[in-house]
Amino acid sequence: MASRDQFQRFIFENSQIRGAWVQLGESFREITGQAPYPEAVSGLLGESLAASVLMSSSLKFQGTLSLQAAGEGSLSTLMTECTHDRYIRGLARFNEQAMTGETLNELLGAGRMAITITPEQGQRYQGVVPREADTLAGCLEEYFERSEQIATSLFLFTGGDTAAGLMLQRMPGNTEEDQDLWNRVNHLAATVKAEELLELGSEDLLHRLFHEETVRLFEPEPVAFKCSCSRERTLAALESVGREECYSILEEQGVIEMDCQFCHANYRFDRNDIDHLFTGHTLH
Repeated sequence: MASRDQFQRFIFENSQIRGAWVQLGESFREITGQAPYPEAVSGLLGESLAASVLMSSSLKFQGTLSLQAAGEGSLSTLMTECTHDRYIRGLARFNEQAMTGETLNELLGAGRMAITITPEQGQRYQGVVPREADTLAGCLEEYFERSEQIATSLFLFTGGDTAAGLMLQRMPGNTEEDQDLWNRVNHLAATVKAEELLELGSEDLLHRLFHEETVRLFEPEPVAFKCSCSRERTLAALESVGREECYSILEEQGVIEMDCQFCHANYRFDRNDIDHLFTGHTLH
């Protein structure tokens, strides 16, 4: 069986219209296996992961794109990210006792959502995502229209242990012929069913939707779950907490333990580690 963890870009020949497709299987299962997510939360997490991968196609540099939402509803945190080389991770925090509704806005309640682009070299950029649409796809379409001035159509689905997405974009500088093509391919894309996006490979799906158009597919790229946490990054986080706070925790607990929220890796630091962090050498 072919891997379901793939991302693929495509273009409509001789036009300013491009697209991207993603399907997540094993990577999605690994991420949702980190916590007992209710179905509604798992579904939204899958949509967000698929969206993060699709939007990462706009990265022209080495770095990370993340989608973050913080709310006052039963879903308090939703965060997913994808690197330029298609490594993904994600998490959600929720109050199971207070679970109400199924849509993004019902689960989050009042709150904010943002896209953050963090290059390995250079300045970080953050854009606020409007929360006026009922679906994550609708909110992100509004973001691209308002913040990037790029007409965008997004189709996101989660079913069982698979998440998938399809994105179409009309780039600046398009012609009247592009406008006609855009209207046509959007009408066709809107007919896509969840089971088609979740089960069909990219070639079969795009042929089914756009067989009368000239579509060029680029090479597929693997997608995988990979956490970017490390002992060094965790120490850097402790350094930002400050010397006084770190030594206070040591006095109280003997060691400092930190767990990664994304992969549950456990990091332990004793007094020697903290001495070395703040003085540059170990005290015996």
